[in-house]
Order: sequence, then C-alpha cells, then structure tokens
Amino acid sequence: MADSSAAPVVGVLALQGDVREHLVALAAADAVARPVRRPEELAEVDGLVLPGGESTTISKLAVLFGVLEPLRARVRAGLPVYGTCAGMILLADKILDPRSGQETVGGIDMIVRRNAFGRQNESFEAAVDIKGVEGDPVEGVFIRAPWVESVGARVEVLAEHEGHIVAVRQANALATSFHPELTGDHRVHSLFVDMVRANRTPESL
Repeated sequence: MADSSAAPVVGVLALQGDVREHLVALAAADAVARPVRRPEELAEVDGLVLPGGESTTISKLAVLFGVLEPLRARVRAGLPVYGTCAGMILLADKILDPRSGQETVGGIDMIVRRNAFGRQNESFEAAVDIKGVEGDPVEGVFIRAPWVESVGARVEVLAEHEGHIVAVRQANALATSFHPELTGDHRVHSLFVDMVRANRTPESL
C-alpha cells in the first residue's frame, strides 16, 4: 500500500463490541488505528482486528453493511487479521452449535466452541503464556469466552489454559479467546502489528 517504513494502518471492525479499547491498544503498538464499517474503509487498511462482542450480531451487521464478503476475500488473499473472543469465533472455519443464521469470516482451520468457559457471571482473569510474546505471562480476561476444540495441521497453537487452546495462529491470522485490549498490556497487539508490518514489507528489501 503505502511506504513500507510508515506506520501500518490497522482497522478495527466497528460494528459492535469493544472497538475503542482495540483502537487505543493498536495506537500504543505504533499503528495508525481506524474504525472500519464499510468496504471502502476495509480497502484502506493493512490489517484488521475483529473485536469481542456478540459474534452472531457482528456477522449479521457485517452482512447488512456489505462488508462480510469483501472481508472474506481479503482474508483469503492474506490480509493480516486478529480476532479476540467473538473475533476468534468469526475467524473459525467451523463453530460447534452455531446460532441460527450465524456466519463466519473463516481463515483459521479450527473448530471453536462458543461460551465454552461459561456465561457472563463466570468471567475470570488468568495468566497466559503466549508463544511469541516475551516477558511475563499475559493477563487474559475471559468474558463468555470460546475455546478451540481442535485445529488443522497448518495451525500453530500459541497458548492453552487448563488444557484448552486459547490462542492460535495460521499464516497471517491470529486469534485469542481472551481480551488483551482490556488490560493495558499491549504486547499481543504489538505481535499483531509486527505481523502486519512483515506482510507489507516488499520481499526485495
């Protein structure tokens, strides 16, 4: 897109969910952060975050705003994308017990279980060791969080909690069950911004 030395432009799908917190975290990770609602805004970003919220609502709004199919196409073409909680569900190629009419963007060869860690009143925080994130464990905020039941051969498991997969990566797609944007620790966002930067850099450089 632009000069590869410039800060990458990373969007947050701003249809529903904790959009503002992701915008703050991305800016702290040295990205130019922008809300994305429409196809023309999607076309201008180097990477995209799919935030937490309600995955069924987000998928239905994505259809309504005409952004679901363009997003699927860009993810298939290699757009770096990061999903947290509901965003992880949206990036799954398959959901166990999906709600009626629920669609996903896809991009990660995994099967995800919705609300696997319990309902809203069973939310919790836990220290999570994430492969690729240096230093102390990341404080994971789990709110009606999913977990990954199984992954395909191309998926790298980055973290587990109590025997359940809670962070994965496949090529340019990253997903976590938890919400790092709520803690003030921006290392996971920095990891994603680094992925975006690497994807923008011409191979000839």
